[in-house]
Amino acid sequence: MIADHHKETARWAMQYALKNGCQNARVNISSGTSNNFEVLNDKLDTLNQSSENSMNIELFVDGRYGNYATNRINKKELEAFIKNGITTTRFLAEDPCRTLPDPVVYYKGGMPDLQITDSRFAALTPDEKIALASSVANEIYNTDKRLISVTGGYQDGTYDTYILASNGFEGERSQTYFTLSGSASIMGDGEARPSDGWYEGAVFFDKLPKEGIGKKALERVLRKLGQQKIASGKYTMVLEPIVASRLLGPVMQAISGSALQQKNSFLIDKLNQKIASDKLTLIDDPYQPGAYGSRYYNSEGVKTERRPVFENGILKTYYIDTYSGNKMQVAPTIGAPTRLTMVHGEKNIDQLIAGVDKGILVTGFNGGNSNSTTGDFSYGIEGFLIEKGVLTQPVSEMNVTGNMLSLWNSLAEVGNDPREFTSWRIPSLVFDEISFSGI
Repeated sequence: MIADHHKETARWAMQYALKNGCQNARVNISSGTSNNFEVLNDKLDTLNQSSENSMNIELFVDGRYGNYATNRINKKELEAFIKNGITTTRFLAEDPCRTLPDPVVYYKGGMPDLQITDSRFAALTPDEKIALASSVANEIYNTDKRLISVTGGYQDGTYDTYILASNGFEGERSQTYFTLSGSASIMGDGEARPSDGWYEGAVFFDKLPKEGIGKKALERVLRKLGQQKIASGKYTMVLEPIVASRLLGPVMQAISGSALQQKNSFLIDKLNQKIASDKLTLIDDPYQPGAYGSRYYNSEGVKTERRPVFENGILKTYYIDTYSGNKMQVAPTIGAPTRLTMVHGEKNIDQLIAGVDKGILVTGFNGGNSNSTTGDFSYGIEGFLIEKGVLTQPVSEMNVTGNMLSLWNSLAEVGNDPREFTSWRIPSLVFDEISFSGI
């Protein structure tokens, strides 16, 4: 939690800004602690522990806007910092669209605790954390003569924020996380050096899976041996849950207020239109207790709400922050998604693969890009050829190409297996007739 003296300093800073020429101000004090322990082969290789407090203050001065940050949170130094910020802001161009949100959209409090903070965070010792990282590495180390390197990692952190706005918002939020990860690289054919990994995470330490992570990483790298290109053509594409969000990202960017306002979106004027397969139903669900990404308000203090993003392929939501809404002269919604959940089907990834006659299972993306204006994309991929429901040849150095609109219209099936520790809970996905280039 943010210390009481920092909250008092935030209130003082806001009043000081208002007394010295600001018409409005917003102050955000954040406090974070993170730990990272990494074991390379059988020895501790990385130990990073950090704690940081910082203040971000947004100044609205005579129709102009400035945003300034410092980690020196004491009143004596803040006096000069704020005065200099006000002076600097007056040199900027006027921008009447830069305003605080209408107070009516602020979160007003009164909701139950979302249970996203583990009270045990500070009690865990470095020895316990190093032991967990070592246990992941030990599941892999010396298990195969072809192994080049093995890593096991433990990461945790806590993040606290306190936001205060001059037109009536005050909010405080805390979040903890814990992750365990493992990775390995192996001697392949010729110059090939396949590598892969796996991770698990949780909001609460007791719910963090602590076994099998290294073994899963080893399985993933061993199955890459013998990777090669296969013939170009159209294939059914199956996406693993761990990578499925990669192809949703350009869609979410295209419905952001900044992309829409700058006319840099392939989804302009598509609200309430069907732009994807009936299989695509996506919900923004920010109120799930104990879930990573849950929250009652965003960085502007605007109240979150459960909202449909897509319903049976129909686009239902644009994510429009206050500034973009003012620029476009439309009512703002909220600036960004919180916790996305795709309504899933009844099959896991193995069952989905079993139903594919000729396809490619994509397990990783290697570079590439998507044109935000047209929706055209090209990504490097690796994975496996699927023949009559069975994974056969490992593949790599291939590209998947197409257009985001045609891609999401070709969505044929949605799995039932999203990763739990993520704010985008996207399961396995199956797309029909996707173009791959190889040989």
